[in-house]
Amino acid sequence: MNDIQATAHLTIHEGKLDDFKAVAAACIQHVCEKDTGTLQYDWFLNDDQTVCVVRERYKDSEAVLQHMGNLGESLGALLGVCDMSLEIYGTPSPALLKAIEGMDIAFYSYFGGL
Repeated sequence: MNDIQATAHLTIHEGKLDDFKAVAAACIQHVCEKDTGTLQYDWFLNDDQTVCVVRERYKDSEAVLQHMGNLGESLGALLGVCDMSLEIYGTPSPALLKAIEGMDIAFYSYFGGL
């Protein structure tokens, strides 16, 4: 299993919903225009629009690294309007592990399925 899946939980700062939506739109645009190995990048808001969950799936660890590079300043802007925790599913490469070192991330290794 080479693909990497991720779930980002974004808690939007109070009074920053409009800013959050603008930054989210920029992130989505960057992914559509620049990423070549992103297979899924879907954003979901809860009913009161205080929490967003982003479901992501990448061809492999290299695609995740490319994605991170492509987001650039948009990722920093995003972290200015929300708090993020991240879950990663799969087996990240050593290069990806080094790139995300120190971040609030829970890792889950593949056990079984379809």
